Amino acid sequence: MAHNHDHENHQHITVVDEDGNEQLHEVLFTFESEDFGKSYVLYYPVGAEEDEDESIEIHASSFVTNEDGTEGDLQPIETDEEWDMIEEMLNTFLDEEEEEE
Repeated sequence: MAHNHDHENHQHITVVDEDGNEQLHEVLFTFESEDFGKSYVLYYPVGAEEDEDESIEIHASSFVTNEDGTEGDLQPIETDEEWDMIEEMLNTFLDEEEEEE
């Protein structure tokens, strides 16, 4: 389950794990895939520190927008094809971020 929050122009979601613990995550970006008919969100824990490789663990989930326009619950990524597409989108996003710096 996830809830959207907007703090200082950063979008946050609250992710509830299997033990019922809530964790605040910052949304990296969202996108839609016509191929899979789903929307995807990439996110990471708020306050996450980069490791020695200057990387942060990024999570990905799918969601389907409800009929009333609200965002539905986060769902796990189920296929290797989806993971490949998400990885490609992430690499494109990161390349564009580097070009802006």
